Amino acid sequence: EPHDPERDKVIVSKGHATMGLYPILADIGFFSNEELKKYGTREGILRVFGNTSIPGIDSTTGSLGHGQGIGAGFAYTAKKDNRKQKTYVIISEGEMYEGSVWETALFASHQKLDNLILILDRNRKIILGDTEDCLKLSPIDQKWEAFGWETHEVDGHSIDELKKVFKKVKNKNGKPKIIIAN
Repeated sequence: EPHDPERDKVIVSKGHATMGLYPILADIGFFSNEELKKYGTREGILRVFGNTSIPGIDSTTGSLGHGQGIGAGFAYTAKKDNRKQKTYVIISEGEMYEGSVWETALFASHQKLDNLILILDRNRKIILGDTEDCLKLSPIDQKWEAFGWETHEVDGHSIDELKKVFKKVKNKNGKPKIIIAN
């Protein structure tokens, strides 16, 4: 329901990947399917990087590391207002090089934001090469657990695994969640 004030939020922190959300937003009625054909043109509303001028895009992103903080703000507000709303934030593993990601991880855990779900696109790549060669991130699950997060690891290409994990993360246990999608 595009106009439901309690609808879940989705933030694509790695702004260059926002276009993957556009067909879904068209399918659920935020704008017509005709807009998809005008992607990236002056006549259309869909941009390479999503911004809040596009219906269904709740946050302008692009600077890596900021989407998670924005998502934590949405989740915090929903929790304080006793809304059932969940906030999903898709991050890249290169964003884990940013201090703001870890500051937000601490904040979300402290505030018991169990309505905040991160999806980490774990492809081991950033513009400079393999993340493990540039700056070792493993073991990612243990790092997030140490910050008080509930962690799940899945094959990011398996629809079945993703469906199962999205059902699991709906629990209210006082912990923010991260899905590591390999």
